[in-house]
Amino acid sequence: MRSIQMKYTVNLGHDAIIISGTEMAKQIQKEIQRGVESWISLGNRRPHLSIILVGDNPASHTYVRKKIRAASAVGICSEVILKPKDVSQEELLDITDQLNMDPRVSGILVQLPLPDHVDERTVCNGIAPEKDVDGFHIINIGRLCLDQHSFIPATASAVWEIIKRAGIETFGKNVVVAGRSKNVGMPIAMLLHTDGEHERPGGDATVTIAHRYTPKEQLKIHTQLADVIIVAAGKNASSL
Repeated sequence: MRSIQMKYTVNLGHDAIIISGTEMAKQIQKEIQRGVESWISLGNRRPHLSIILVGDNPASHTYVRKKIRAASAVGICSEVILKPKDVSQEELLDITDQLNMDPRVSGILVQLPLPDHVDERTVCNGIAPEKDVDGFHIINIGRLCLDQHSFIPATASAVWEIIKRAGIETFGKNVVVAGRSKNVGMPIAMLLHTDGEHERPGGDATVTIAHRYTPKEQLKIHTQLADVIIVAAGKNASSL
C-alpha cells in the first residue's frame, strides 16, 4: 500500500500547497454512514464485505484490520477469510466462486500481495465484477479505460475525490503522476486525463506519468511545469 501525496500550485510562481485528506476522510465517513443507514431503512440488506487474507505478512494484517475498522465505523458488516501462505490458487478461486454466489455478500476483496506461487491477476479476475470493490477485475479496468461507471481502485478514487472536494481545477492543467503501478498510478492518470463530458467524467488534464526510469532532468522539467503533482511511488512529495 502506497502513501499518496499531492501538491498543487495556485498560480505560476506561487509556493506549492500540500493537501491532507484526513479531514475530508472524516466527512466522507459520515456521509457513507448516513447513506448506509438510509439504504437499510428502505428495507435493504446491510452491506457485507468479505476479505480474503493469505499468509502472515504483518503489513497485510495491519491493512486488513484498518479496513475492518473502517467498515464497522460506517455500518458495514465484514468478515476475514484467513488462509495459510501455502494455500493453492485453486482453493482461492473456489473461495471467490462461493462468495460470488453468496447473496449476503455485497463486496469481495483479496488483500495483496499474494504468495509468489499464486497469480494475483487470475485471482482478482475470479471475483464477480459487480462485487469487485477493489476495481482490479479486467472488466472494471476496461470500463475505467472507456470512461464508464465501474468500481475504481481505492487509492485512485480517493485522489480523485480529494481533487474534486478541494476545488482543484484540472481542466487543461498540467499534471504529473509519479508512479505507474496498475493499481494506483495508472488509474489516477486515467481519471485525470479523460473527457469530463463522458459517462464517468474525467479531469480533462494533460497528464505526464513519471517512473523509476524517467531521467531526473526530464522529471525536473515536468514537475516545474506541473500545476498538480501526485506522488504514488513511495517517495516524499518534497523531493520533487
